[in-house]
Amino acid sequence: MPRLLIFGYGNPGRGDDGLGLELIERITSLNCTDVACQIGMQLQVEHVDDLQEHDQVLFIDADMSCNAPFEFSEVFPEKNDSYTSHAMNPAALLHAYRQVYKQDAPPAFLLRIRGYDFELGESLSAQASANLEAAAKLVYNVCASACMRA
Repeated sequence: MPRLLIFGYGNPGRGDDGLGLELIERITSLNCTDVACQIGMQLQVEHVDDLQEHDQVLFIDADMSCNAPFEFSEVFPEKNDSYTSHAMNPAALLHAYRQVYKQDAPPAFLLRIRGYDFELGESLSAQASANLEAAAKLVYNVCASACMRA
């Protein structure tokens, strides 16, 4: 089982919201056997199963409120008081994992790439594309480290 799970999510039909998916496409081309990639439109409670048997998880998403070019942070389990489990943030997913499996999920991190245009039918903006390049360098290094540890 790959040591690192990278989960990119967003909607490529909404301009810069597709940043996470675009970065996953690039990572997949690296063919690192110790890195598993997954995509989705959003995180859902069913994704707790996907976290099993990995040593680390990296979530990647577009964000219009973070600093450019990106923000990288560790994520800790946190109960989400939302009325629905239809869409979750990474902290809520880690909390759900703890509830389901009665143990902590693997260490998790969140890479938020600064996006600007989230209109329906738009493509990536030039600014977001530049931020994607910067974020890609960071993730390539994370992937290289995962492959070297194997």
